[in-house]
Amino acid sequence: MSEPREYHQARWNEPVVMELGAPGRRGITFSAPDSAAAVGPAADLLPPAMRRAAAPVLPEMTEHDALRHYVRLSQQVLGMVGISLFGTCTMKYNPRLSEALSLRPQMAEIHPLQDPSTLQGMLEIVWNFEQILKALSGMDRFTFQAAGGADAAYTHVCVTRGWLEATGQLGKRDEIVTSIQAHPCNPATAAAGGFKVITLPLEEGGYPSVAALRAAIGPRTAALMINNPDDMGIYNPHMKEWVRLVKEAGALAFYDHANFNGVMGKIRARDLGFDACMFMLHKTFGGPKGGGGPATGAYGCTEELSRFLPKPIVNKTASGFTLDAPADSVGKVREFMGNLHIVMRAYAWARGMGAEGINEASDLSVLANNYMEKGLLAIRGVSKSHPTIDGPRMEMTRYSLGQLKEETGIGVGEVANRMTDFGVDAPWLAHEPWHFPEPFTPEAGELWSKEDIDTWVAVVHKCCEEAYATPDVVRTAPHNAAIGKVNGEGCEDPARWATTWRAYLRKHRGGAQQQAAE
Repeated sequence: MSEPREYHQARWNEPVVMELGAPGRRGITFSAPDSAAAVGPAADLLPPAMRRAAAPVLPEMTEHDALRHYVRLSQQVLGMVGISLFGTCTMKYNPRLSEALSLRPQMAEIHPLQDPSTLQGMLEIVWNFEQILKALSGMDRFTFQAAGGADAAYTHVCVTRGWLEATGQLGKRDEIVTSIQAHPCNPATAAAGGFKVITLPLEEGGYPSVAALRAAIGPRTAALMINNPDDMGIYNPHMKEWVRLVKEAGALAFYDHANFNGVMGKIRARDLGFDACMFMLHKTFGGPKGGGGPATGAYGCTEELSRFLPKPIVNKTASGFTLDAPADSVGKVREFMGNLHIVMRAYAWARGMGAEGINEASDLSVLANNYMEKGLLAIRGVSKSHPTIDGPRMEMTRYSLGQLKEETGIGVGEVANRMTDFGVDAPWLAHEPWHFPEPFTPEAGELWSKEDIDTWVAVVHKCCEEAYATPDVVRTAPHNAAIGKVNGEGCEDPARWATTWRAYLRKHRGGAQQQAAE
């Protein structure tokens, strides 16, 4: 196995932006308006109750100072642009073409309160992308209002409540069934919507049995919320039977497609009998995630449930596209139509891939995952979840460093820190609860080459070998990063941590300076 490449991150003793600048400095100055364009003092345009008592405390900087500051910050993070097998999230390359399109004025400068007649191009993109997702899922209608995967799951909870109320079952059906290894957003959003959560445990095959599901469902069941494959990459081959039983019990079935990447083009939620599903556009469909986002969850459902969708939805007429409210809409799960610039990116990605490309991408993802597994399981201290299951995992597999921890005292968190010393992003570990000790869940999607995967595996191998030979090197990592090992003692102390500059001044610099800042 090859040695990882040498790497050292840039390190700047860079203050936070609130500590930079000086009075009077400006990034840009504006000339006074012509008399014909003058509208009076800006303060007069605001109601008195909304006016600030004092000007906001902001740094005064030149454009060059600001640019240099943020370039330095960007050099001090990996930025997830290296080799990032960040599991359960399908980290993908975000095409520069889509980024450029999102900055064009036709996208960047539109306003959600514009008349629909002035938004026809954007509405056509939304409509056309909905047709693509309908083909991939078999569903009849989609909304893109949800602000991410969890919000799309919450959308289903809202739609379920609307459906129950319309059918006279609200309050009678008050339970939602899920699995211990489903995405946590499923039980979380069910509870947030006022439902009781029934969680099925894992069994011998790596998923709950049909018998366990039979025992859990009944006249009080409102819905099944499940993802398949689950967060360990294990596909439940009995899912069609699950859905049949749930529907026979009079409940709805929701397919959480967070792990769609390994089965896209192969499985359609409607063909399995599901009433609704969701996709993560900021992951599976090539949109940016995290700081490059924000996220978008696409929620689709059958015609029967479409009357409960959040408003507005896009309809196509003979004269163009309109924004309409479904007959029994649950209202809104967030403002306006959601993050449409992510929908535009996802549409560009899907059109660029085409049906054949999407199908091939899922093949490559499964192939890459199983290739990566061969390398990882050859490393001392690494094992995988459910080792007795012979079938190939889908796009990702849950691995464990439990043996490494037991034999060296070095756990997965310390290995993750050390991995960044080699210029690769540490992997996602696992959602709670941890069913397997010291878990990590890399995901080798279609983006990554054989050489990328070999490099990533070589880094894991190097870190594990160091754990056996020189454990202190791993225990005290990272060494080549801009910031060393973080002391987390204050993370749960509200008297110490601060998420805003004002809170920092109040807690760390005393009340006098806080008053001056205000």
